[in-house]
Amino acid sequence: MPRSSTDLQILLAEDLLARHPDEAADRLAGMSPRVAAGVVADIDPQVCAAAFRTISPATALDILEATEPRAAGNLLMNLLPARAGAIWGGLGDTQRGKILERVSSADARDLRVLATYPPESAGRLRDPRIAVCRATASVTDALARVKATPAGQTVHDLFVVDSDGGLVGTVPLHEVVQSSAASSLETLVRQPLVAVSPFASRAEVVETMQRHKLASLPVVGPHNVPLGVLRLSELIEEVGKELSADLVSMTGASAEESALSGSGFAVRKRLPWLLVNLATAFLAATVVGLFEDTIAQFTALAVLLPVVAGQSGNTGSQALAVVLRGLAVREITRRQLPRVALKELIAGALNGVGVAVVACAGVYVWSKSIGLVVVIGTAMVLAMAIAGVAGAVIPILLDALGQDPAQSSSIILTTVTDVFGFLSFLGLATAFSSMI
Repeated sequence: MPRSSTDLQILLAEDLLARHPDEAADRLAGMSPRVAAGVVADIDPQVCAAAFRTISPATALDILEATEPRAAGNLLMNLLPARAGAIWGGLGDTQRGKILERVSSADARDLRVLATYPPESAGRLRDPRIAVCRATASVTDALARVKATPAGQTVHDLFVVDSDGGLVGTVPLHEVVQSSAASSLETLVRQPLVAVSPFASRAEVVETMQRHKLASLPVVGPHNVPLGVLRLSELIEEVGKELSADLVSMTGASAEESALSGSGFAVRKRLPWLLVNLATAFLAATVVGLFEDTIAQFTALAVLLPVVAGQSGNTGSQALAVVLRGLAVREITRRQLPRVALKELIAGALNGVGVAVVACAGVYVWSKSIGLVVVIGTAMVLAMAIAGVAGAVIPILLDALGQDPAQSSSIILTTVTDVFGFLSFLGLATAFSSMI
């Protein structure tokens, strides 16, 4: 019986997702959420999950909001736990309720439990699919348990529990395979046991893994009952996606845009921020206009103006990049604002001194004006110190206000560094005009 055109379209879409998940992700991101939801609903969730690993969380959320509830639930259960938790937490109550009604009781239970944990906590990030065995079990029993795991589930370690179900330790699978068939797991358990609560933050999880040099970390609940596992590779993958999205957003582009996105999509996402940037550029131009008479009197100032602005802008961008990375990996919070700001103030000032020495030497050779040397040297130190503080403070304040620091920080920072760079240089030039 010949296949219908709809069947062929589904087969082609599924083949694209299976063979080229990254390209398929770009295609899905370029569709409207409703159209993409129709594609998702018709395709095997395991195949579709590969594409959703690279789609931005915001786009994935929009698509799943419009997806048929059963298909949305099946797709969620096939995603990495960290991604599934982030999307589930962002879905509306109506869609969540519909999904819980359509998926299996076991999946519904897992999704309900997921919602009880805070965002970015170990409970949200954990993989609940673990192989659990009693300490008294033999190696033969343990291997039988591994063989019984569902298709698609990879077992790296066995979680060994006592008679009460409490975790006593883990055993790497390769050690089980290499051991005598009659050996019991309790003789193979690794000690001491290192585990975290499901309410531990991602920063605490990463710090624990780094301190103990672990590739995976058990998550345990009351009475040490194992709830899942955290894998460093998956945490790094999620952080990498956030940093990639932040890098794109810093330029005023959209985290949802890729190199293969359409021109219309790119214009819609970029133009608003370019217009905002234009408005802030006029603000900086207004500051320059305040010193029109000084610039007319000393034309050398116009030549040197971009030097001060450029160095302060670079200083601010360096501080911004470091702080954005710290926010992404939860290394810093708003509580560290004074410490981070002081560090960047000192670093900016010291870097300013180093750059000013070289700049002053060049300006003196060019102009033979001691007054101009003093003005540009002092202005550079002031501008770079302020830029360092701004690069640290702006993203932390935006994060505290619930805004995306990557999306807005760069434009605000450019305004601050330009305004204060121009103000310090031209203000000092006006104040010490008799020396120039």
